Amino acid sequence: MAFRAFFSVLGGSLPDDIARAHGYTKSPLKKAAEPPKDTTPRAETSALQLLSILQRDARMLDFFMEDISPYSDEQVGSAVRNIHDQCRQTLHKHLKLAPVIDGVEGAFTKPDQAGALAKDPAAIKFIGNLPPQGKPDGGLLRHKGWRADSVDLPAPNPKLNAAILAPAELEVE
Repeated sequence: MAFRAFFSVLGGSLPDDIARAHGYTKSPLKKAAEPPKDTTPRAETSALQLLSILQRDARMLDFFMEDISPYSDEQVGSAVRNIHDQCRQTLHKHLKLAPVIDGVEGAFTKPDQAGALAKDPAAIKFIGNLPPQGKPDGGLLRHKGWRADSVDLPAPNPKLNAAILAPAELEVE
């Protein structure tokens, strides 16, 4: 029995009768449970999805990726007007945007005019001659900033590759 057990183990398995004789049972290996798939969309998926929508609705990527140096200012200007309108409509459809500070640009403004956002270090960026210590009391509003109050993107299709922002188009004649 010892020789049989020894050579069987070298071959990769122990015979059932020898395992039972020594108090062991052969049980099939259980597969480890698969971790649950994370169904929450990742940030880069949402960003790619928004780029894809802006390309679909306004051909924004086509415009940005094209070399516009050979075109005149009038040609670029007329193209930009159409792209601007379509991008703006798309943003209004999927995002509710609002200024961080709703004030008059160029006027003296205090950080507390941003409301609860004033406590968020990413909400206000001080520029210019800053005091060596502490925060300034306020400054001239140079840009109102933007915040997204809501995002309403369609649910991404898990079967589609989010990295494909716009498919290639082949016309069949």
